[in-house]
Amino acid sequence: MKKVIKVNDLCCEACAKQMAVRLSLLDGVRAAKANFKKNIIFVDVAETVSDETLKSVFQDTDMQVLSIEKRKGIFG
Repeated sequence: MKKVIKVNDLCCEACAKQMAVRLSLLDGVRAAKANFKKNIIFVDVAETVSDETLKSVFQDTDMQVLSIEKRKGIFG
């Protein structure tokens, strides 16, 4: 399942990459890619990974998760 995580502030490319790496280390996360200019991180996760698990990666940072939504492709 592909999801989009919106955060309040991915301040730079290094921070964005670091958060993508931290997310990709979670069990059940197949891939993670961040776009710091848009303050979003795209993740590909197994059905068993909860939104709360994804949010837990951000707990010890200054970043706040604004939303986690299912990613919609061009075909729905």
